[in-house]
Formats: sequence, C-alpha cells, structure tokens
Amino acid sequence: MTLSPKSSDRMSAAEFNAAQKASKPSKYGNRRAQARDGKWFDSIKERNRYEELLTLEKQGIISHLECQPKFPFVVDGRKVVSRSERYPNGRQLSWTGDFAYFDGKRRVVEDAKGFRTKEFILKKAFVEALYPAVRIVEV
Repeated sequence: MTLSPKSSDRMSAAEFNAAQKASKPSKYGNRRAQARDGKWFDSIKERNRYEELLTLEKQGIISHLECQPKFPFVVDGRKVVSRSERYPNGRQLSWTGDFAYFDGKRRVVEDAKGFRTKEFILKKAFVEALYPAVRIVEV
C-alpha cells in the first residue's frame, strides 16, 4: 500500500508495524515456532528443546520446568544499571535464559544457542558468578 494525501489510502500504525515485522528478517535467521501446547518460541530449536523438556518432566526425570527465567544483576545488594539517553535513571541489567528446571540435584538453566555471541559469554560469566548454585548449559 502506498502512502498518499488521501486519508482513506493511508496505512494505520498497526498496519505499518505489521508490515515492518513481516518484511524484517530475524537477526540470526531463526523463525518463530509454536509448540503443541500453544506457546510461541523465538526459534524452532528452542521449541524442539521445550518439547523434549516437557517429555522429561512427564517422565519424572526433571521437575519445575520454567520458561524464560530472569536473573537480575545485583552486586553487594546494589542493582547493576546501565544509563543512556533513553534511560537517564538507568535500567537494571539482567540475563534471561530459555529454560530452567531441577534435575534432582540442582537448578539447571538452559540457553538454546544457534550462535554464541560475545554478549552471551559475558552475561553467562556474570550469572554464574552472582548465582553460584546455577549451572548454565548451552544446547
């Protein structure tokens, strides 16, 4: 649809946003995928791993399966924040994994990686230092 001076030919904001999303490819080439239970995931790999973990939970091998566990960065009781023009008061830094569960001994946090970024390597080190009971596994 082209934009013109006539209001009836103009695209709404919702239509524009939908067109932008549809035309913009994913940064790493992954495609969103829906699991059998209706949950949406950022990649087919992540969706497949979720369904594997659901099976393991039903078999009693793992328990307390959680999606998108968040780990805020806090050092000596103070939030670690990043300030910018957009966030002049700061925004708390954190890392969000793909899945967390208990394997009988400890909490395991998984991240389904197609591409290992420098940012992930740094955040993984922070999480493992700040949360010693957590083990992050890349799948």
